[in-house]
Amino acid sequence: MNKASNAYLQFLQGPGTKMLFEFVKEMPKPVTNVVSIPDLSSLIGPLFFTWIILLLFPVVLKSLVYEKQQKLRIMMKMHGLGDGPYWMISYAYFLAVSLIYMLLFMAVGSIIGLKFFTINDYSIQFVFYFIYMNLQIAAAFLVASMFSNVKACTAIGYILVFGTGLLAENLFRSFIEDASVSRRGIILLQLYPGFSLYRGLYELAQYPLQEKRVGMGWDDLNDNQNGMREVFIIMVIEWFVVLFVAYCIDQVVSSGSGKSPLFFLQRIRKKKLASLRRPSLQRQGSKVSVQMEKSDVSHEIEMVERLVLEQNTSHAIVCDNLKKVYPGRDGNPEKFAVKGLSLALPPGECFGMLGPNGAGKTSFISMMTGLTKPTSGTAYVHGMDIRTQMNDIYTSMGFCPQHDLLWETLTGREHLLFYGRLKNLKGRALMQAVEESLKSVKLFDGGIADKQAGKYSGGMKRRLSVAISLIGDPKVVYMDEPSTGLDPSSRNHLWNVIKTAKQDRAIILTTHSMEEAEVLCDRLGIFVDGRMQCIGNPKELKGRHGGLYVFTMTTSWEHEEKVERIVQKLSPNANKTYRLSGTQKFELPKNEVRIADVFQAVEFAKSRFPVFAWGVVDTTLEDVFVKVAAAAAASSSYDI
Repeated sequence: MNKASNAYLQFLQGPGTKMLFEFVKEMPKPVTNVVSIPDLSSLIGPLFFTWIILLLFPVVLKSLVYEKQQKLRIMMKMHGLGDGPYWMISYAYFLAVSLIYMLLFMAVGSIIGLKFFTINDYSIQFVFYFIYMNLQIAAAFLVASMFSNVKACTAIGYILVFGTGLLAENLFRSFIEDASVSRRGIILLQLYPGFSLYRGLYELAQYPLQEKRVGMGWDDLNDNQNGMREVFIIMVIEWFVVLFVAYCIDQVVSSGSGKSPLFFLQRIRKKKLASLRRPSLQRQGSKVSVQMEKSDVSHEIEMVERLVLEQNTSHAIVCDNLKKVYPGRDGNPEKFAVKGLSLALPPGECFGMLGPNGAGKTSFISMMTGLTKPTSGTAYVHGMDIRTQMNDIYTSMGFCPQHDLLWETLTGREHLLFYGRLKNLKGRALMQAVEESLKSVKLFDGGIADKQAGKYSGGMKRRLSVAISLIGDPKVVYMDEPSTGLDPSSRNHLWNVIKTAKQDRAIILTTHSMEEAEVLCDRLGIFVDGRMQCIGNPKELKGRHGGLYVFTMTTSWEHEEKVERIVQKLSPNANKTYRLSGTQKFELPKNEVRIADVFQAVEFAKSRFPVFAWGVVDTTLEDVFVKVAAAAAASSSYDI
């Protein structure tokens, strides 16, 4: 460059002109930018390390929302795991994972010699990471209360991770380094946990870049130019505030039923309810409802009214005028799901609830299991009120939901071990109960017990759900269509398990299988349009609401009138219910017809015209169900 310059000068000014070259010097740069390769971590550390630490946030968030989406948390709660233990166990687990993650993070950085880690005091680094990990877990609990879908929360979580890093590096950092920005403004921005994290990492990164090469120590926190002290104060305060707010929100919105925003005053309310409970229950069983119900239902209501006045009752379940009304939305009217259900169930009885889809069976089960709160009325489980003592009820309750609520990565044995521990089973008693449960539902042989539940067939999952509901000897069990999806052999075996289990506990079972209802249930209730239409054992229901023989005869179409005349002579009150291409079906009152007369009428018909097929059957439970449901649907025009 010097030779080229001299040649040009000599061309312009003559050969005597020359520029003297003395030395070469590098272009001036700030001292802080002259760094060695290990110091690159101090330049890129605040952004890069912010991303590394924040990556734990969507992991914790996804785990919490997954348990909510799959309704695993409410399943754990129904088996005795209270909110307090759940929070402590989950919090301790995530904190342990976070601390291991951060210790490895610090160890790897120190081993490869990054001055970001080696120069700064390790105790300050550990305290900083420890406080932020707690704040991050608390924030995850808070954000989890706003989501019910794993995919949505995961996407939002990662957007927050990368968005926070980019905003902190390109916007927040400029505020920190700009002396014109007020300190209060920076403190206000640091209320966002991600910016507090970045500010702490930024302060740790500045010390390795200084000429004195001395890292940050505890004494440096008193330096007015050091923002680490503010970061510590903000994060500690936010840690406790966010954790408290998250717990309050969780108590209000969790488990479907939730609590009042002033739930911490619930003990005072419980005492008031206890003092008013008996008189209010007496009023709930109104005479109007008794007069409007059928005799069997009226008898059940009267029994409930008598039981709720007794201080001590041996009945396991007593439902007193239980109602559930869902508010109208989008211009639609209110939905009366349960319209004053009264039911008394002693121990050792299996009560079957039959009804068409949308009748209100699931709403009833949801109220009894704490998923939703009753609009009015109440129910008692071994004397405990479902409105105020649901957590106590859970300790002696089992539940088999309509849809299997299982962890995909846990084995069948691990599921039973977990729920057995929630029922206070320990040691040898726990192992024995698990083995017996696995054998009872045929999940013990062939290594099935140690296979992940996600690899089970639908029938295996159903059997595992039944085993979970019965482990730990619960006194009350709710089963929502327990045999759905099972083959005939597995279904019959499961029925034997349930029949054995009901000897010392009360079971409420919903089903659409009339065969299952007759085999398992001591009493049945047909539930239509939110109201109990009839109650009794299967024989009583068939005798009370059946009382008919169903006579069928198939001939050629030109002889249909002759068949009808023969049936009218056989029973004047016979009712024709079906007619198609020569096949006719009649209902014959039992008090008018003898079976011998039916056979004589058939022989007479055969002597007059060809009879292709005929049959006479007693009323089935399915016929009773169809008849009661149709009559109730036709006459349901009033609500209480």
